[in-house]
Amino acid sequence: MKTLTLSKKIGIVLISSIGFTILFSFFFIHYLYSELYLTSIEESIVYQGKRTASHYHYGELSDEIIDKIQWYNIVSEYEIIVVDNLKDLTSYFPYEVNYETLVDANDMAELEKGAYVLKEGFVKELNHEILGAIFPIKGENGLIGFIYIYVPLAAVQDVFRGSIPILLIVGCLFFFILFLVVNRTWHSLFKPLQDLQRLSFEVSKGNYSNRIQSERNDEVGQLTKAFNLMSLSLEQQEERKKEFTSNIVHELRTPLTYISGYTHVLKDKIYSSPEEAQSYLTTIEKETDRLTKLITDLVELNHLQEDLYTIDIQPIAIAQLLVDTVGLFTIHIAEKELSLELTIEEELILTADPKRIQQIFYNTIDNAVKYSATNGTLAIELTKKEAFLQFRVTNDGILIDDEDLERIGDRFFRTDKARNRTTGGTGLGLPIVKEIIRLHNGSFEMTSDTMTGTTVTIRLPGLSIDEQEEV
Repeated sequence: MKTLTLSKKIGIVLISSIGFTILFSFFFIHYLYSELYLTSIEESIVYQGKRTASHYHYGELSDEIIDKIQWYNIVSEYEIIVVDNLKDLTSYFPYEVNYETLVDANDMAELEKGAYVLKEGFVKELNHEILGAIFPIKGENGLIGFIYIYVPLAAVQDVFRGSIPILLIVGCLFFFILFLVVNRTWHSLFKPLQDLQRLSFEVSKGNYSNRIQSERNDEVGQLTKAFNLMSLSLEQQEERKKEFTSNIVHELRTPLTYISGYTHVLKDKIYSSPEEAQSYLTTIEKETDRLTKLITDLVELNHLQEDLYTIDIQPIAIAQLLVDTVGLFTIHIAEKELSLELTIEEELILTADPKRIQQIFYNTIDNAVKYSATNGTLAIELTKKEAFLQFRVTNDGILIDDEDLERIGDRFFRTDKARNRTTGGTGLGLPIVKEIIRLHNGSFEMTSDTMTGTTVTIRLPGLSIDEQEEV
């Protein structure tokens, strides 16, 4: 069985709604005809019949009563027949109602009880529906006469003759406006959905560049915006994936080239002295270490991003940990002749993972030293900031563009586009730092300008309760 599309389903609902509206209108008009028009006619006939019957006194039919009946027949739309005997009624009204005799046995029984009988139906000779009633006149010794009042009924179209043109005009106007509204709604609703369906196939083929143009703010507009954001995100991820692939190929190719080349030289003994051979072996060892570190950092970063690493929370004398880490860079700081400025609040206690916190310190300071200008200044601060521990590193080296600042922390991203082997590491240090900060519910911020230099600011929660109370 073929599945109906959403547009066809909504179309069926709309057509069904219009059909039910027309059907309801028909029954409503019929209700007005039967409940209002017929009821009012019936009530009028009953009133006139009872009023006419009340003029008879013991069966006496005076000239005054006859004159009144004749006058009433002339001025009213009703026909009134007065007879002494029910059989004489057929002389004045020789017609069948709904192809049946005017008075049957059941009607006669009701009349003998003194009740009136309503008669409604089609009269072939008059070609009309009629509504009438027979009223009995009782004397001292029983029935002495009968009054029959009837009136031809107007058809439904006759009753609503004055309002039908208005109904037609209003109805046509209503359906015209409805058509315009439905057509506009149909287009505005399904055009974005059709575009969404078409572009979704493009996305499935790997084309993420298309966007849906929409100014709407409703659910469909939100859906198109979500699709555009998804396409943009996928496009960016695709670009970063290609860049990641290019970067990792570059990072692997360089050490592998060194290792392969020097191994070939050593194997073929293409060297002039044992010292030269030893330098080649040293280079191979360094590049092997570089590959090992690259793979280790990649595995570690993946574990951190996939939350496969469990942090070991414990109290840390954070000031001493920072001093120990800074000590590891004494030689590098001296080589660049940097002026080191340390601002450390020594009594701070942080509840965190000491190994990972030292990794934050190490990677951040390592970057700051590498990219500092010779004879520059390296400022390191460790202070309280409200309820947080604030770690800040500032150097006055290479400035970073705003565009690059947004990408700090991406895998293999480095601000030295040439990947200088003197300063460039694996490009995974800051991504690892940001993941460790995330696991500790902290924040990472990096700024770079000509006035203050490049500053990395890290805030970590977890100060001891005593330290927090002092803030």
